[in-house]
Amino acid sequence: MNIDRRKALVLLTVVAAAAIMSGIILAAYSADNGDKSNTNVPEWVNEGTMMPEACGGPHGRMRGGGGFGFIEVSDEFKENVINIAKADSDVQALLTDGYNITQVRPIIKTVVEADGTLVTKATSAIVMLQKDTTSRATAWVDIEEAKVTQIVILTRTVIDKS
Repeated sequence: MNIDRRKALVLLTVVAAAAIMSGIILAAYSADNGDKSNTNVPEWVNEGTMMPEACGGPHGRMRGGGGFGFIEVSDEFKENVINIAKADSDVQALLTDGYNITQVRPIIKTVVEADGTLVTKATSAIVMLQKDTTSRATAWVDIEEAKVTQIVILTRTVIDKS
């Protein structure tokens, strides 16, 4: 019995070590290939192109980047969403503070009707804002209600010691 217990503990230790090493390698790889802090290019450079896999997975939310296929966003749709966002006092404060609108990302809702037909519609959108290279904000816009429902502001501080 002690031999079986020892084998189980060794196996568990090996699996835990492999998981930890995988996490470290993945984190190092992600940091090396995903850190855009040394460029002035925002991470959402694919303006007007949306992918069905990001921002929460394949549940209708979209974002730029690699994936299954591109969805083109019309200038009229962007203008409508931006006008709704600019009507919000908190978005106005961000724009006054130096933020710029960099992208509009639709959130697409697809409904399967009783007869099996699909109805697809962009019922809301995310307005991406950026200030310098350290501050980003997202304003969630409900298109059907013509109002901003949420604003998330992210600020990054980098202390370069090289």
